Amino acid sequence: MKEFELKYGCNPNQKPARIYMDNGKELPIEILSGRPGYINFLDAFNSWQLVKELKEATGLPCATSFKHVSPTSAACGLPLPEKLKRACFVDDIEGLDESPLACAYARARGTDRMCSFGDWVALSDVCDVTTATLIKREVSDGIIAPGYEPEALEILKSKRNGNYNIVKIDPDYVPEEQEHKQVFGITFEQGRNNFKINNELLDEIVTENKDLPESARRDLIVALITLKYTQSNSVCYAVDGQAIGVGAGQQSRIHCTRLAGGKADTWQLRQCDKVLNLPFLPTLGRADRDNVIDGYINKNEEDVCAEGNWQKYFTTRPDPLTAEEAAEYLSGIHGVALGSDAFFPFSDNIERAYRSGVSFVAQPGGSIRDDLVIDCCNKYGMVMAFTHMRLFHH
Repeated sequence: MKEFELKYGCNPNQKPARIYMDNGKELPIEILSGRPGYINFLDAFNSWQLVKELKEATGLPCATSFKHVSPTSAACGLPLPEKLKRACFVDDIEGLDESPLACAYARARGTDRMCSFGDWVALSDVCDVTTATLIKREVSDGIIAPGYEPEALEILKSKRNGNYNIVKIDPDYVPEEQEHKQVFGITFEQGRNNFKINNELLDEIVTENKDLPESARRDLIVALITLKYTQSNSVCYAVDGQAIGVGAGQQSRIHCTRLAGGKADTWQLRQCDKVLNLPFLPTLGRADRDNVIDGYINKNEEDVCAEGNWQKYFTTRPDPLTAEEAAEYLSGIHGVALGSDAFFPFSDNIERAYRSGVSFVAQPGGSIRDDLVIDCCNKYGMVMAFTHMRLFHH
């Protein structure tokens, strides 16, 4: 297949639309089901690069959940603790621990379940039955992977009345070194971002505390590779081999840090006993539970515990999660890693990161206030590495 005609571009009025290879070669993909759209393919090709690089860097099967050309999370295939299984709604899946790929997907899809609603999935490895079983019951637009077990493919094909978008990509495909895109009829050209993110990138530790364990190195690599494919400005919190808070596309870095930190806090609080034991009505669907949990934790537009509201969601009226209870729970969180796609211009980012349990930081460095940022890290005993590599992505 040398080209694929799309229904339309980013919006229905943007026609005609297609994907094709400028050099006239075959596309490196097969469409096994559905008819992916313009934005689907943007998500597919960005997400595939992320999981491919993350597996190369960690040696583990990896998965990511994408929405609007940014990851909601990315994760390595590590077993999930029991409370995290419950928080991710996967505690009922038999054989989950035996499938590292399914564990990676469960982590990635379960991190920010509201943002992952209607996502695009990328897997670093051939999709197995356990992973397909998890994907089948989530609201999702499509998936890209290097292959699919026959039974797994049939499970995925049954989604969306047989119209689920399933793309197989050639894992050996290497794009040309120069890439092009047009804006306002003007062609931009640049070299592909082939920069390798690995352990050596974290060797220049600029803080007094220089104790950077292997688990923290792994988490910083997860954060940095996630940022490489996140719309900038961006900041990423990671722990236990997964991104737990991604702040994408903000004009101010402190807003990135706050946004990502709030998502990381929500992920942490989903695992506290008061949230895990909410008395949901058995008829309440998974997506509705996600919305209610987010409202319960973050006190959104609707007070889900209020009279007249709680009856829609719960069998009995739950006690609210107070600000004091949330703060006390989060105060016990430590060991979180934080990556930034560009330097921190002010120490306020470190202050905010500390509130979400950050102990390890990786950023390019190069601000005129680097000394103040380092001092702030020293105040909290954090470890910070300068990478000297910006990771902007637009």
